[in-house]
Amino acid sequence: MRAEGKNIVVTGGGGGVGRQLVLQLLKKGATVLAVDINLEALNETVKLANNNDRLFVAKLDISNRDQVNSFAEKVIEEHGKIDVIINNAGIIQPFIPLNELPMDRIDRVMDINFYGTLYMVKAFLPHLLKRPEAHIVNISSMGGFLPVPGQSIYGASKAAVKLLSEGLYSELIDTNVKVSVVIPGGIATEIKKNSNISYNVATDDSKSNMVLTPEKAAELIILAMEKNKLRSYIGKDCNVMNVLYKLSSSFAMKMINKVMKASEH
Repeated sequence: MRAEGKNIVVTGGGGGVGRQLVLQLLKKGATVLAVDINLEALNETVKLANNNDRLFVAKLDISNRDQVNSFAEKVIEEHGKIDVIINNAGIIQPFIPLNELPMDRIDRVMDINFYGTLYMVKAFLPHLLKRPEAHIVNISSMGGFLPVPGQSIYGASKAAVKLLSEGLYSELIDTNVKVSVVIPGGIATEIKKNSNISYNVATDDSKSNMVLTPEKAAELIILAMEKNKLRSYIGKDCNVMNVLYKLSSSFAMKMINKVMKASEH
């Protein structure tokens, strides 16, 4: 699906990949409705977009089902149509074992990453099915197929997003609604800060040639939508680990454990 002339909802539009999605979609001629729980961050996105008159923003907690339903009704009423939803918003968990992770943190990760995505899909899908063409883009993670120590719940939430997306693709295969799930590796964003966690590492992620920039990640996510790809693995680390995991899951898990231990102070 081409972005030009489409009305596209982007979650997590206040920073990182979400902000880049907004800016790049605007350049492609789309009208973008960006949401985020942080209104100040959204306003900064508006400034970076030079107050583009095709950009609309709203504060939204995607983990709140009533808020999501009200938002969907409002934007469809005000804009007449929505052609695409890109479920980008997400958080990670503190880098600690499951046994030490409090239930409130578990609930928060699942509520945003999985249920937030699910609520958005449920709220907009009836409308999308009425459009001549429509698209749902969900962002999963390398952690959704490769277990990362200290990120078991995050991985579970993203694995759920992956399977939800593939199930939707199967259910909607004979309809006008296409579904894409994008599976990124490492991206140089402030997700740790935005998730209210800290984790000491010995290297600067943003300088690693294995890590995607937010700009490149956004470009590849849009490309997956434009090419109607069901599944897209993006980032060198993700593609390498995907191959290794298929060849030998135990070897891949041992490797990721070594990498994580080496990166700790």
